Amino acid sequence: MNELEKVENYHATHLNSDATQINSPTHDVDIEKGHFSGSHGTSGSTTPQVAHSATGQNEKENDSDSASSSSQTEDDIGFAPISTHQTQPPHQPRPMSRQSHNTTFSHISRSRSNNGFGVDDLEDEAEKEEEGADAEAAAARSGAGETIKDEEEKRFEVGWEGGDSDPLNPRSMPTWRKWIIIAVLSTGSFAVTHASAIYTATYTQMNAEFHCSRIVATLGLSFFVLGIAMGPFWSPLAEFYGRRPIYICSFAGFLIWLIPSAVAKNIQTMIIARFFQGLAGSAFLSVSGGTVGDLFSREQFQLPMAIFALSPFIGPATGPLVGGLINTFTTWRWTYYFLIIWAGVLLVCVMVLVPETYHPVLLKRKAVNLRKTTGDNRYHAPIERTTKSVASTLGNSLLRPFQLLLREPMCLILDVYSAVLLGVLYLFFGAFPLVFRTNHGFNLWQVGLTFMGLGVSMVLAGCITPVWTRVRNGLAEKLFKKTGIMKGEPEDQLPPVIVGAPLITGGLFMFGFSTYPWVHWIVPIIGSSIFGLGMSFAFTGIFTFLVDAYPQYAASALATNALVRCSFAAAFPLFGIQMYEKLGFQWATALLAFLTLAMMPFPYLFFVFGKRIRARSKFATRS
Repeated sequence: MNELEKVENYHATHLNSDATQINSPTHDVDIEKGHFSGSHGTSGSTTPQVAHSATGQNEKENDSDSASSSSQTEDDIGFAPISTHQTQPPHQPRPMSRQSHNTTFSHISRSRSNNGFGVDDLEDEAEKEEEGADAEAAAARSGAGETIKDEEEKRFEVGWEGGDSDPLNPRSMPTWRKWIIIAVLSTGSFAVTHASAIYTATYTQMNAEFHCSRIVATLGLSFFVLGIAMGPFWSPLAEFYGRRPIYICSFAGFLIWLIPSAVAKNIQTMIIARFFQGLAGSAFLSVSGGTVGDLFSREQFQLPMAIFALSPFIGPATGPLVGGLINTFTTWRWTYYFLIIWAGVLLVCVMVLVPETYHPVLLKRKAVNLRKTTGDNRYHAPIERTTKSVASTLGNSLLRPFQLLLREPMCLILDVYSAVLLGVLYLFFGAFPLVFRTNHGFNLWQVGLTFMGLGVSMVLAGCITPVWTRVRNGLAEKLFKKTGIMKGEPEDQLPPVIVGAPLITGGLFMFGFSTYPWVHWIVPIIGSSIFGLGMSFAFTGIFTFLVDAYPQYAASALATNALVRCSFAAAFPLFGIQMYEKLGFQWATALLAFLTLAMMPFPYLFFVFGKRIRARSKFATRS
């Protein structure tokens, strides 16, 4: 049987079936100019043909295939042969429904289909779906445009080529230059806190000249520390202008405000000038810690950060000694002449030796240079795309510390604990002269030497820092064995505080009950050293815990701590002498010891239950 006979038999057998089969749910229908066509149809026939079309096959491909087949056989047999070559694997045909809109329905005649929907229904539905498809296509084109735009943004976003090895990256500086920068900035922090305490050595001469009481003169110390409390709010300005302009402007202000103190004619001038000295100098305490992170990677910055963190706490311990020597052998005004000379030299060192290290600002400079050299304005740094304003950033910096204090119990309690410790340290500036002059007859510079116990213990605490690193690593490994995740918890930062807490309380009790005239003077100094060691441990653990527990709000957490801590430090000296005179040396110190004893359990409680507390927190990180 030839091919033509096969076709005629096919027509006789199949094409007289019920007309309703045309719209059967198992067939896709293509109607054009009054006839049905399909892959088994004939090009020239006027007889409708039932077609099993492959699902998802493109209509244009069908037309082109049909046309190609016709052109090859029309002259010989007058119609297209049955195709024996299947280009695509057969699929289960889709039922015709409202959701089927691959075919244009505008030419279909009015008839009722077996699926219960008229063709008009389908046409209306198809028009709606076509409108939806057009909207989706427009959205897709818009999305594609956004994607292309985002890709272009990323392609022209300036970064560090080779990471830390980029010549413009501060971390690629020679090691010796990095340490010069750290030395200058640490000395600046040391100088600011040293200036806060050196003032206490001027009381005798200054009070006599200004005819003021001791409590009024102490306001100069308190207002200086209040100025330092405002220091963390320098940090948002560094985000916009870089660190170097902040260092230069703030230390220039510190130098300028030292001059009124040196030439003051009354105590009012002294107190006002002291406040602005603390405010201006505090930028070194709040901003320069970020410079350490700019210069050193996370694996390298432990030692430089320990040195930087230690310097502002050694300053108060050395201030009374230097001030005692100056005021013993010359006039009190030379205290400020000395500070002016020191600040002037440091300002020159900052201008000459400390470059800009803030990465976003350096990348902005790199982008500006690329735009200038290439003429292509598409190059940009991430900081140039920021939508934050200076006013809004400063507003958040002022608001969020109070939110943390009110909503975060761990933040509040640890801030109060560190505030009590710094308050006790500044209270000692009044208590030490009272104790050692009364009991042991020390003169001014000898009283200054008694603070060396605190200084030595702080240096010792800095040397023990690697021990706490090993402890944290051990806790992280222990957690890894349980969970399979090599990551420490913020509570792993608290062991120094747990160890330091009993040292603080024990040192205060030892100092307090050794302040009798018949007890050798070295015993209370040893007690103060034990207190200083525990205090240094506590500060180290609290600061790192706040950064780890509130990573997204680390700057605000540290600003909160500084605000509370310095507020207590400003208040304690105002009642310290009266308390020691009323209660006696022993019980006044014991009162402070009992205060720290009441707070001793909290670091351990946070170590054990801190993870649960953080789980309920809005600001803290969650494990």
